[in-house]
Amino acid sequence: MATSRTTLPLLFLAHLLLFSSSSSASVISLPSSDSDKVSVALYYESLCPYSANFIINYLTKLFEDDLISIVDLRLVPWGNAKLRGNNTIDCQHGPYECLLNTVEACAIDIWPQLNEHFPFINCVETLVYQRQYPEWESCFEKLGLDSKLIADCYTSGYGKQLELEYAAETNNLHPPHEYVPWVVVDGQPLYEDYENFISYVCKAYRGSAILKACSELSIDKIIQGKSTHPVCYKEMTVPSLSS
Repeated sequence: MATSRTTLPLLFLAHLLLFSSSSSASVISLPSSDSDKVSVALYYESLCPYSANFIINYLTKLFEDDLISIVDLRLVPWGNAKLRGNNTIDCQHGPYECLLNTVEACAIDIWPQLNEHFPFINCVETLVYQRQYPEWESCFEKLGLDSKLIADCYTSGYGKQLELEYAAETNNLHPPHEYVPWVVVDGQPLYEDYENFISYVCKAYRGSAILKACSELSIDKIIQGKSTHPVCYKEMTVPSLSS
């Protein structure tokens, strides 16, 4: 499996570049926003294998058939982490997860456009999926990004402040999140049917665009019954992942 996934970040980036008129290897052009867009929020943690799987094998489908043109996507890398005394952060999969959560939070802040930060997060999570996440810094070279920006964000403490803001957002969800990945479409959590999120997006869309992904078949998946998919439960104790 690792061999087949090795080229995913580059293949994914190449696919994204089809929409770009920019000369930068890490920047693409997305359609302009409109009031009919469907909001999709992903609450996740970097080392939950099911979060990684969802990001690299499911969330990337938004960029197929221009589906991203009707979606306002928000990523929130906090997940099941907990705040202890003096704002100490305890991550479910250990200190390395805290590191990568903060790195991804910094990426979202430094490169606020989705077409800039998503390829980086996809690259990191691909390495998580392959259990090669200690090599996450290789994503800078692969995507032509400045590693110093992330390093400064992390070492200055600004990254931790971003994480505390994500903690507040996650902890104020209604209904409260129970596990990750926790996917919310137009304010409604999908629970364990999260891998079927495109059907919910299509059902919620009220615009006039006709997209291949929003076929009658995909919408019918909701009618046929919800599916359950693996998750990292909020109160589950898990060991730190090893590479």
